[in-house]
Amino acid sequence: MEPLPLNLLSSPIVFPFQYAITAARRHSAALAADGTVLAVGDNRQGECEVGTWRDMVAVAAGNVHLASNTGSSHTVGLRSDGTVNAAGWNRQGQCEVGGWQEIVAIAAGWRRTVGLTAHGTVAAVGRNDEGQCEVGAWRDMIAIAAGDWHTLGLQSGGTVKSTGNRRYGLGDSEQWREITAIAAGYLHSVGLKADGTAAAAGSNRHRQCDVAAWQDLSAVSAGSYHTVGLKKDGTVIATGSNEYGQCDVSGWHSMIAAAAGCVHTIGLRADGTLAAVGSNDSRQCDVSEWNDLRSSRSSAEAKPDTPIPKGSCRP
Repeated sequence: MEPLPLNLLSSPIVFPFQYAITAARRHSAALAADGTVLAVGDNRQGECEVGTWRDMVAVAAGNVHLASNTGSSHTVGLRSDGTVNAAGWNRQGQCEVGGWQEIVAIAAGWRRTVGLTAHGTVAAVGRNDEGQCEVGAWRDMIAIAAGDWHTLGLQSGGTVKSTGNRRYGLGDSEQWREITAIAAGYLHSVGLKADGTAAAAGSNRHRQCDVAAWQDLSAVSAGSYHTVGLKKDGTVIATGSNEYGQCDVSGWHSMIAAAAGCVHTIGLRADGTLAAVGSNDSRQCDVSEWNDLRSSRSSAEAKPDTPIPKGSCRP
């Protein structure tokens, strides 16, 4: 996730810069230049039913670890008026976001959705068995991230809040300082420091936390068992499990965004096209024909009266 500016309390709503691609368990989604959303992959729960969405400024998808009893997901979209759309699996109310307002950033984890408000507070709906939705007391937040069973919040002073699962040292992220961006995976968390290096906490079983040597970063993303870093020169690095080729990003260039899914990774090029590596069992990597994608949008750029081509979803 890209570092966010500290101007969230401006009026009208000011949206922090957000890279508008997302990778989940078995599907991928991206924000098009016209404010529509494209989605491809598993659609059994309707998570790719985003073709009617308009005027979007950000998109997120619920990731989950690889297991025989997982795979259902949902997709969330942030509109330019600060309201939120959701599609897909809703077993624990994770799509119940219809009443949200003044939202400036979104994140989606397993069975839950998290939203950052223009006032620096945080809203959350969905599974709360591990306390991952207990964000009501958070204040002065500028970014959010949602893992499988834990939620992170970045405060304006560069410190991190964590709630939910704290096994494997996940709570150690609260000791970080000078953090400018955060990402949450299955059992690990990643932070981007102001000096372009990275910090990681949590399970390191697959070496997904081996980021101490990374430098010159502009963004980080956490998958289920791997971590991806976008460098300032447009190249991408990755560490962790590579069982499905999800870390085979060394040949990527001219990238402006990268998103780690469960066992696949997608990257947004400067020319508005996408690259993808890793598992393609549900066609979640079939993004090579997408183009005219954008890295971000602001409310001032949204033009709802402009004719919009129909979005695509290939379940």
